[in-house]
Amino acid sequence: MLNDRAPRRMFIEDAPPPASTPQAGDWIRLAPAQPGIERIDAFFSGHAYDPHRHDAYALGTTLSGVQRFDYRGREANSRSGDAIVLHPDERHNGRSGAEGGFRYRMLYLEPRLIRDALGEKASALPFANSPVLRDAPLSAALTLALRDMERRLETLELDQAVLAIADALLAIDASAQTSSVRSIACGRAVDRARQFLDANATRVVASEELEDICGLDRYALARQFRARLGVSPYRYLTMRRLDRAKAMMRTGDALAEIAFACGFADQSHMTRQFKQAFGLSPGKWRAIQAGNA
Repeated sequence: MLNDRAPRRMFIEDAPPPASTPQAGDWIRLAPAQPGIERIDAFFSGHAYDPHRHDAYALGTTLSGVQRFDYRGREANSRSGDAIVLHPDERHNGRSGAEGGFRYRMLYLEPRLIRDALGEKASALPFANSPVLRDAPLSAALTLALRDMERRLETLELDQAVLAIADALLAIDASAQTSSVRSIACGRAVDRARQFLDANATRVVASEELEDICGLDRYALARQFRARLGVSPYRYLTMRRLDRAKAMMRTGDALAEIAFACGFADQSHMTRQFKQAFGLSPGKWRAIQAGNA
């Protein structure tokens, strides 16, 4: 199921400038990198993230405290034992809902893995109407995926976790279960477009190029791309640029050089998109990864 493409952190741009920042003592710890997923263990004492959207499923559990966030026009509160499901491209933020802060674990899962796991059982990504659930199959699947954060999951172990999560999500959203010969053909077209965007993320990609590659007109492609991957082609392209920027920031490269190498207009353009995508500035993001915020 999995390929050997480099792992990526999965957020997309859509937020005003941050109003506040995480506090001293907050931390984020990353599990060892793996293709298609990212796992984090984190603690925040108050404000966590400004509004942003992921280009992946964000699935997780709250370990202690109350994890509070705004999602689809409503306030949600996750407590110990709850499962969290945030669909790709849905705007949300994050903060503590009680004294003492909150700790949680989260899995950011590429939509293509859910799609591949479901195969012909579904023609669209499953959508959970509520972001906070008490669902035994989903909770069991997340427990499997989020244990042993100090090591990489074995490939077969990860496949098992992805399949269990996919089946649990499809059971929650029965409307995604339909399929057809045309939907399979469109899925292949989306795959060709995605692979082209992966390979050409640091340059301008014209709509005509994608039309030629996938055999769909630009509007049909946009609809099918969103149905299968949860985001538009342009948002997907933007996030691949940010993937490369984050990888370069981990090695200590200068921000101006990173911006040029990743296809941004300039450093300020990259910084603005980074803050909007993650709810943190590049400098704060670097610091909090090491637990030094």
